[in-house]
Amino acid sequence: MVAQILEFLRELEHNNNRDWFQKNKARYDVLHKGHMEIVQQLINRIALFDPDIAGVEVKECLFRIYRDIRFSPNKLPYKTHFGAYIAARGGRNSERSGYYLHLEPDNCFMSGGVWMPQPKLLKKLRQDIYDHIDEFVGILENPSFKELYPALEGETLKRTPAGFPPDFEHEEIIRHKDFCVSASKPDRFFYAKDWIEQAADCYERLLPFTRFLNYSVDEYSGSAFQ
Repeated sequence: MVAQILEFLRELEHNNNRDWFQKNKARYDVLHKGHMEIVQQLINRIALFDPDIAGVEVKECLFRIYRDIRFSPNKLPYKTHFGAYIAARGGRNSERSGYYLHLEPDNCFMSGGVWMPQPKLLKKLRQDIYDHIDEFVGILENPSFKELYPALEGETLKRTPAGFPPDFEHEEIIRHKDFCVSASKPDRFFYAKDWIEQAADCYERLLPFTRFLNYSVDEYSGSAFQ
């Protein structure tokens, strides 16, 4: 099914217009249903090592293929990838760290973490990381984790944020605006019969990272910190 999804997306990349999409809508509907089944399998498998994921609904996790072009200079109407974010308390709309799957020709990856948190949550995450830096660095530097997820990704501030000492040993971590990691995968990864199990292994290695971040997110959500 993933091979068919990637082939459809390759064609869509060269025919990103409503006429072509409408002619291929029935084909898209079949692939969308197949994508839902894939994500459900991942939910079931991830829930075995992360019980928070049990009961997450597929429909909450999937991103629409239709682009919001109202305020974008890019007026192409469709995304050229299939995306799904598996996370408790809202799926794709959750503030919690979860498990993301990105299917795009020659640009497939799996990732996790907290992306674009609200300013007050970002402040909370930075403070908790600062207060427990040895634990956080230990997670990032664990060989099993680092093998797949070599470094934090995303935008960073040019300077140390206010409230933190500029001579802090790991101030480059505190400068991050997101706390995410990702593992790129070649298209052929998804052609293996056991790719779901291999993907589950990749996601399981995220668990210490996810739990660390979610402790802060949950504390933030349930406190007067907001």
